[in-house]
Parts: sequence; structure tokens; C-alpha cells
Amino acid sequence: MRAALATLAVAGLVAGLAADGTASQRARGAQVDANPCLEPEAAELRCPDLQMRQPYGLYLDRLTKAGHTLLHAGNAIDSAGAGPAELRGVRTGPRSMRAHQRIYRRDGGRIAVQTGARLQFKFAHEHRYWWKFHDAARFELWRVDGRGRRMRRVRVGPKVAYCLRDLERTRPRLSRSPRRRVYPACSNNARARGVTLGTSPGWADVYPPAYPEQWIDVTGLRGCFAYVHIADPKNGVYESNEANNVAQLIVRLPLVVGRRRGGCKGRDLGRRFDPEPYEY
Repeated sequence: MRAALATLAVAGLVAGLAADGTASQRARGAQVDANPCLEPEAAELRCPDLQMRQPYGLYLDRLTKAGHTLLHAGNAIDSAGAGPAELRGVRTGPRSMRAHQRIYRRDGGRIAVQTGARLQFKFAHEHRYWWKFHDAARFELWRVDGRGRRMRRVRVGPKVAYCLRDLERTRPRLSRSPRRRVYPACSNNARARGVTLGTSPGWADVYPPAYPEQWIDVTGLRGCFAYVHIADPKNGVYESNEANNVAQLIVRLPLVVGRRRGGCKGRDLGRRFDPEPYEY
């Protein structure tokens, strides 16, 4: 019963995210194509599949924002599909690009799909600006009931823009996973008219908890919560499976270092997807 409830909760959250993404794209006036990875033609394509790993390395920070308590967490967006998650951006403004997705065919060709994705030239780590995928992920904090079910979203983190890159090869045994980086880093060229971002199958873009904006403000909160990380919440990358982008960790606040979950009940993950062990 508990597993069934957890599955229903994840399904409901994913359905809401899909609706939110479509509404946002329409509000921006973006012309978007149907997801070919969910159509019969998908058999001819090597579609990507982004999967978010469970939040890790949680710690409290009371220095970044005076008078506030921030709960940091690291995360990683795994590319676990048959093909890469690839976006090609074209300049539209001083710090913005519109992007289309490239999906590779099994016969060696590729197609271009309009998803409404956007790129942003954003100040980030190493005190530099980088071209990043806007709305690549989202951090949310949900209050949970005594059975660990998400009941109400109470906070949202500031981090939404990420690179798509080959940083760590987390699943080397995945079919068609290249041994070397195909997408080594995001561009920091302020004058670029176009850039390509991507993550190859078997690779991941990993963000340690100390990186900028890797937190949720938990000031004043007490009780049990789900710390939720969501990959591609607005469907800027079309995937073969749009229902496996959510991962969570159950935490009790105020957080006590060294105390595991503090007596909170419920499943840590809304789903599990780690066929191979990987240590951060």
C-alpha cells in the first residue's frame, strides 16, 4: 500500500510538472513540437532520458543570507537514455538564447525539435558567466504527513540554470556510453551567436552542495519534509520517459548533524533507478 501511495504521489507531481511546462511555453508564445520520443516514430530514434539522483551532502548555512538558515544539497542529472540530451542555442538577446533539441536517429541522422527551451548567460561558480540551460532543474521542499507522503509545497530553491555537460561517467556499462567527453563544458563566450549543450548516455552533470544557489531557505521550519530535486521540470528536453525525473530525501528540521532522518517516516525516494553503485 505504501509503495502504491508513493507511486501515485510521484505520478501526480510529474503530471503537474508537465502541465506547468506546457503552460509556461504557451505563455511565452513559444511554438513547440510534440514529443517524438513518446510517438510511434520513437522506435527509429535514440532518445535521451534524464534522471535526477537523490539529494546528498546536506548541510546548514547561516552565513550566505544574514538572518536566514539555508539547507544545501548536492545533486546530479544523469543521462540514462539511448541517446544524448542535446540543445542547440541561437542568440536572441544580450544574455539569452532560444534552443532547439537535437535527437539522433538510429540510422545515423538526426532531427531538430522545438521544445521551448531557453539558454541563459549566467553568473555561476568560479566567478564567471556561463551559457546554461534555463529551467534544467528545480529544488522544492514539501511538508509530509506521518506516512512520508508529500502534502504541501512550502519552499522553492533559487537554482534553476544548469549546464548540460559530460562531467562524470557514472554508468560506464550503459549501451553507447562514450569513453571520453563529447560535451566537455558549457561555453563562457559572451559573444557567442550559438552554443551546444549536452550530456552523453552514461554521463552526468554533477553539482556539489557548496556550489552557488544549491540550497533551499528553511528558516523557521520545524517537522518532517521531503527535500525534492526535479530534473527538467518544464520539459525543455524531450525524453523517452518523462515520469522518472524526481528524487527526494526525507529530512527533519531543524537539521541535526549526524542524526539520520531524525525519526521521520516515509520512503527517501519517490523512485529508485541506481542499477550501479556510484560514490560521490
